[in-house]
Amino acid sequence: MEIGFCGPGLMGAPMIRHLLRAGHTVHVWNRTRAKAEALVADGASVADTPRELAARCEAVLLCVADAAAVEETVFGATGLLSAESAAPTRLRWIVDHSSIPPAATRAFAQRAAAWVPSFASSFAAPTAAAREGAGAARIGWVDAPVSGGVAGTNAGTLAVMAGGAASDIDAIKPLLDAYASRVTHMGAVGAGQTAKLCNQTIVTATLAAIAEAVSLAQRSGLDAAKLIEGLAGGWADSVLLQIFVPRMTQTGLAPIGALRTFQKDIDTVAATAYETGTPMPVSSTVQQLLRLGAAMGLAEADLSAFIDVLQTPRGGASR
Repeated sequence: MEIGFCGPGLMGAPMIRHLLRAGHTVHVWNRTRAKAEALVADGASVADTPRELAARCEAVLLCVADAAAVEETVFGATGLLSAESAAPTRLRWIVDHSSIPPAATRAFAQRAAAWVPSFASSFAAPTAAAREGAGAARIGWVDAPVSGGVAGTNAGTLAVMAGGAASDIDAIKPLLDAYASRVTHMGAVGAGQTAKLCNQTIVTATLAAIAEAVSLAQRSGLDAAKLIEGLAGGWADSVLLQIFVPRMTQTGLAPIGALRTFQKDIDTVAATAYETGTPMPVSSTVQQLLRLGAAMGLAEADLSAFIDVLQTPRGGASR
């Protein structure tokens, strides 16, 4: 398939390489052009604007920072579905790997479904029949946030939580299979984002608990790095424990994400909990912990910076 990809960052760039290795033709756009050009050696081509992708590609995948970035990439002046855009000749699916509010996802999907190219707007109403007559078939929106981190992206073993029409998800699943070991259809548009909020609720609460355990071990005179071995096979053992105890007890490791990403997602969890009347006392505490981290200047620090919010020097008290 000839596809477009917007947002070749820590997660997006490995996804693009997997797609290229699977034989797909990939056109890449990024606001910082150098990040897109870095993938040319892997076989990707660079587009000047998202609008170019809409003219060339059957599907365009997004992996950008937040809802504002999604809106600008899709509906902005040079976006995929710009108000001034001519009819895309091939675009049929927009697949959003970003983590954004479910309500925003549903609103974007509705706008995409109603979109009519500007040259046709004077004589075509935004109905399916009119869109076909204007040369623009229905554009399906799939929200497909992922879990598995940079390691999962590199290994091609991400878990994808997808929301949208079953026919749309079936159509783009061969793309997702290039870098995912599991694709789960969670429900209608927005369901994937809701599932990702559940994921982030569990991940952030677990990391906060791991940071507290590491801090307790260090302040008690233990070598906290041994928690991996000491807790292995027990109920406290987890992928997160195995990954983050070393990251919380060592220095100099390459970052795998910024703490601000968790803050953004947990703020969305809090907003969604309010909208749905869901009591979430643990998540509320984690939200305040993340806000404290931002106030301490740790917003751009690695995801393991939960331990720094607790003001325990890395390396442990025994050192």
